[in-house]
Amino acid sequence: MNLVKQLGQFPDEKRKEYFSTLPNYANGRFHNILITPPLLEGESMTKALLNSLCKVENTSPKSALPFVITDLKTLDPEENALVWFGHSSYFIQVDGKKFLIDPVFSGNASPMPGSIKAFPGADYYKPEHMPDIDFLLISHDHWDHLDYKTVQELKDKVETVICGLGTGQHFEYWGWEPKKIIEKNWWESVDIADGFRITLTPARHFSGRLLNRNISLWTSFVLKTPAKNLFLGGDSGYGNHFTEIGEKYGPFDLAVMECGQYNEKWPYIHTLPDQLIGEIKELKAKNFIPVHHSKFKLAQHPWFEPVELAAKNAEDNNQPITLPLIGEKVDLDQLGNVTWKKWWEEYW
Repeated sequence: MNLVKQLGQFPDEKRKEYFSTLPNYANGRFHNILITPPLLEGESMTKALLNSLCKVENTSPKSALPFVITDLKTLDPEENALVWFGHSSYFIQVDGKKFLIDPVFSGNASPMPGSIKAFPGADYYKPEHMPDIDFLLISHDHWDHLDYKTVQELKDKVETVICGLGTGQHFEYWGWEPKKIIEKNWWESVDIADGFRITLTPARHFSGRLLNRNISLWTSFVLKTPAKNLFLGGDSGYGNHFTEIGEKYGPFDLAVMECGQYNEKWPYIHTLPDQLIGEIKELKAKNFIPVHHSKFKLAQHPWFEPVELAAKNAEDNNQPITLPLIGEKVDLDQLGNVTWKKWWEEYW
């Protein structure tokens, strides 16, 4: 596969001219609300890379992870359901519309084949298993959220792409029709159908598909439908944006929250375990599903630790949590009436 093609493309001059008028863009780059260094003060990328070579137990499962085969093409159109595919990829059908978020189905979270492979059992789902998709949502252009091979194989199934500013340039470069792409800034909304509104909301993270950081926007989403109010988190470290989102758009029936691939050496760009419940409360979310775990090894923690700590902290704080297997259908109308099994405990 052509690596140059996978890289995508810088925003064109027309886009950059518009970006330069925005408060979260300066000197050719988008910026977080809060100052957000990529590493903890005093750390260096060299030290971080050396640390990644240290031996840590259980960073990958000892056996293939369990998964459920759900036929997404035959779902009752009246069902309100969510299906998680591992890491940050998931499908939502709600009020008759189908959404696909950050699909990565190529088996890799890196442009170099074989370098960051999906865990056995976590890579059943492929583009051919997807139904026609009304809206493809892309939170940012990192390889583990925007996968060239996957989106190209989905092209004929997707009606509309919704993403942050600048990310649409990649899709246009890859041959997608511009009229199918909606790019927005934080706090901007688009009415996508009668009773449906998507609002792009801040995240504390960064973007880039190799060395070109922050030329496109990273984002979370608020999905308001006739029956549901959902927060779709994307990658984010802790920040004051959770409180502002909760005050403006909460309470939420469900929040889909990044909880894995963290490290104390980069505490600003991914949520740490002891911050997660605070984010849920600030969002005013009634229930949440932790994602960004159990598919790829992108940090030096045990593979099961993110979901294990999310479940423990939720239990300690009497916070309802949703913990499906990969591929297991979540009934969005029965979130408070399900007791979830701690499935990961059998695979430590």
